Amino acid sequence: MVDVVFLLLVFFMLAARFDTELTVALSQPGDAADYEGPPRLVEVYSDRLELNGILLTPAQLSEALRPLMPSESAVVLMRPRGDADVQRVVETLNLLARGGIANVVLVEGG
Repeated sequence: MVDVVFLLLVFFMLAARFDTELTVALSQPGDAADYEGPPRLVEVYSDRLELNGILLTPAQLSEALRPLMPSESAVVLMRPRGDADVQRVVETLNLLARGGIANVVLVEGG
């Protein structure tokens, strides 16, 4: 019986993932750049995304933001709304990062 428990322990230790691949890079408060240019507010709901109040699909988000960006490092505001969970917010952050938008400021939801 002890050998079975030991084998299971070894198996789960070897099968566990101990890397940091699934992390979200966040800057410290106060490190955000100054805001410039037209409004860029991404509102994240549990079932939809809105950019400045306009309903968009996830595939349209990065392309819709591109003309509003005065520079590559411009700030984009993101606000979780309603019952949007953390997973949905992280998916949207990843979506923006894949679109080349890395400077995102998370604001308090409502």
